[in-house]
Amino acid sequence: MSRRALRRLRGEQRGQEPLGPGALHFILRDDDDAEEGPKREPAGRRPRAAGKEGVRVNNRFELINIEDLEEGPVVNGERSDGQLTDSVVLGNKRRSQSGSVEPKKDGETTGKTSSPEQSNTSGKLRKKKKKQKNKKNSTGESSENGLEDIDRILERIEDNSGLTRPGPPPLSSKKHVLYVEHRHLNPDTELKRYFGARAVLGEQRPRQRQRIYPKCTWLTTPKSTWPRYTKPGLSMRLLESRKGLSWFAFEHSEEYQHTQHKFLAAVESMEPNNIVVLLQTSPYHVDSLLQLSDACRFQEDQEMARDLVERALYSMECAFHPLFSLTSGICRLDYRRPENRSFYLALYKQMSFLEKRGCPRTALEYCKLILSLEPDEDPLCMLLLVDHLALRARNYEYLIRLFQEWEAHRNLSQLPNFAFSVPLAYFLLSQQADLPEQELSSARDKASLLIQQALIMFPGVLIPLLEYCSVRPDAAVANHRFFGPDAEISQPPALSQLVSLYLGRSHFLWKEPATMNWLEENVREVLRTVDAGDPAVEACENRRKVLYQRAPRNIHRHVVLSEIKEAVAALPPTKSCQPWKHYRPLLSVSVAKLHCRGGEAGGWRSWGSEPKPRLE
Repeated sequence: MSRRALRRLRGEQRGQEPLGPGALHFILRDDDDAEEGPKREPAGRRPRAAGKEGVRVNNRFELINIEDLEEGPVVNGERSDGQLTDSVVLGNKRRSQSGSVEPKKDGETTGKTSSPEQSNTSGKLRKKKKKQKNKKNSTGESSENGLEDIDRILERIEDNSGLTRPGPPPLSSKKHVLYVEHRHLNPDTELKRYFGARAVLGEQRPRQRQRIYPKCTWLTTPKSTWPRYTKPGLSMRLLESRKGLSWFAFEHSEEYQHTQHKFLAAVESMEPNNIVVLLQTSPYHVDSLLQLSDACRFQEDQEMARDLVERALYSMECAFHPLFSLTSGICRLDYRRPENRSFYLALYKQMSFLEKRGCPRTALEYCKLILSLEPDEDPLCMLLLVDHLALRARNYEYLIRLFQEWEAHRNLSQLPNFAFSVPLAYFLLSQQADLPEQELSSARDKASLLIQQALIMFPGVLIPLLEYCSVRPDAAVANHRFFGPDAEISQPPALSQLVSLYLGRSHFLWKEPATMNWLEENVREVLRTVDAGDPAVEACENRRKVLYQRAPRNIHRHVVLSEIKEAVAALPPTKSCQPWKHYRPLLSVSVAKLHCRGGEAGGWRSWGSEPKPRLE
């Protein structure tokens, strides 16, 4: 019977046997009897090597696993993981010295306790254990909680292999310019960065545990104060898939259509209380929620207005098709279908609330989402807003990238907002101190070149911009024929509308003294170019007369939703929209009652001709 079995029968543990002088000198062999010679191996096995038949040990504690001698509490002279205290180790050394035949001398070894075979085997054991320990450390040994950061593991692998970290990916491998990130759709993510998680999520978690909601959503967070969710009869179906794009559409059930007719009647009565009564029976009717939100906003109840818009978004997100994705960029919603328009308007209103709330980064993500639903037609003309949100969020690189990728096929430089916002982004980027000097100089030169082109193309922007910023222009600039009063009067009405929209929204971005000094330098350079008779000045003048004769309907729709007084005042009388009909911008109630599937087709390619409604 082996010694291990005997210890188990006696109830003893390893290391608890009484120690004597002879107990410290024994030979550990593979067989059970230490006095017998090596036994024969069973048939079919190879004979073991001579060095592996037995190991001569002078201290039984050398057999303890070395990798376990690091931590653990001390129990009876041993740690819980097998590590010895210093007193026990010193005592064992004294016993080994007293049990030897003669003391050690320099360059000599003792009898049995220090034979060459024993020293070699013990050294091999230590080297083997050290190799195993180093191997575990190099491959990522687990931390206290059993896990380790993946970045640290990758760093160790790179350091061990001698490879350097790859640089930033090329432009072609980056994400799509309209790629939407889920985490940036939540305003709490941005607010946590400003004020901390404790200030933002102070009392939200206990309230959310009181009620279980049927679905986890990305656009909004359901609140316990909302009515219990029941399906209002809204659904989404997949229409077709072509050229890698999937076209979806919302659908209304008969019950939802009946509620829709009640809603139209309530709008015609111009009485908000009728919509409140309708929401008591249909608490998740989208158009009623959006219309009542506008009524609350006009009464300066911003909290209730935002809550109603979030409830409308929650109702529509619960109706999403399983294949509809907010972030893939390949899902499309045709704005010409009246059922889809509510989703556009709900997203736009939510984006406006987020911007006023001080979350420009989240608002930029919503703007990209609206633009990705139909980027070619851009029914709400989000290109007039995306530059403003990018500058407010200080995401200058994104605005520059969007301009570089879309300028060739969208002619973004023909829009005053892009013509002035992109050079401003380059200039603000050149003011950052954490960039190399070469990049800062290149961004400054690019900014100067683009702002000069913008001033030549849109000279009527300068004087109104200085008035908004409360800056008195120089007499040489104010009295010059190029920047004088004639520049603003002679520009076409459609261009005046775009300029009023841009200045009413983004003028405060130019108020910094450094920005004004940079603008003054380039204005003087433009005056020298004009006085020199550069042919580019005349070419830009002819282009303004041709391109901006009449604005497309999506620009009018954007002006109505923006509610910027200067831009709304420049709308044609036939394009004005009453405040109580914001649920269908530029769409009469009579057309909405017909429930026809159709609408306006037009975009940036429609300059010079008014788009006509197209019914399916």
